[in-house]
Amino acid sequence: MTQETLSFEKAFERLEQILEKMNGGKTPLEESLKLFEEAEQLIRACNGRLQTAEKKIETLIKTRSGELALDPDQKPKTQPFSCPYT
Repeated sequence: MTQETLSFEKAFERLEQILEKMNGGKTPLEESLKLFEEAEQLIRACNGRLQTAEKKIETLIKTRSGELALDPDQKPKTQPFSCPYT
């Protein structure tokens, strides 16, 4: 499973595992570099998902007048958002 297919929660959990291992002080340099690279990819993936979620929430709650915009079925309107980090 790649970072892109991991759920946010699983990616965050993996980040915590990497930090624990690296902070233990017993990881060889080469392995630390690989872990750092993996962590960087996970951070980018998580950040992209958070930004997408934040934008969707903003779209759900705000219109130009500050009120919730509803579609004809009285459901909150949403709009697609392309995150530059994903």
